[in-house]
Amino acid sequence: MIGVMRALDLSKVYQKLEPGPVVLLTTSEGGRANVMTMSWHTMLEFNPPLIACVVSEGNFSHRALKRTGECVIAIPPAEMAEIVVGVGNCSGREVDKFARFGLTAKKGTMVAAPRIAECIANIECRVVDRALVARYNLFVLEAVKAWIEPGRAKAKTMHHCGYGRFLLDGEELHIRSAKP
Repeated sequence: MIGVMRALDLSKVYQKLEPGPVVLLTTSEGGRANVMTMSWHTMLEFNPPLIACVVSEGNFSHRALKRTGECVIAIPPAEMAEIVVGVGNCSGREVDKFARFGLTAKKGTMVAAPRIAECIANIECRVVDRALVARYNLFVLEAVKAWIEPGRAKAKTMHHCGYGRFLLDGEELHIRSAKP
């Protein structure tokens, strides 16, 4: 039976619209690598792959992304949840997060930002549109190289629901589609 709808506090709307898995975004500026946790991203286009993401001006990574125009989006498996939350709860201004959380930096091939070996996939990106950075901290990225570990391609990822709550990917549902 369908229940009666109640008003939802507008500050919680994002909890219902979260677009994809929690990811780790790496940057490198002046030889110094950093990593941040990010859940505010979405696909804009498929070919070439364009990704929109919000990196708050208050985040240490914002400056590096703005100045270098490069980053890596690394997709962690759900088993890394404690690390992902830990990375998000401290600032690269004060700590080397790669060292603190035991993350293995792998050299990017198309960008200076490092890939993360422990992640399921890594997407090397370049900023292609900054029109909404000043107003909304929204960067549009183009994927220029992508990496995946085939043995973990179906590993569960985590989705942010707000205030320390996460959902894990669940059961796959297959419904015939017009496109394969």
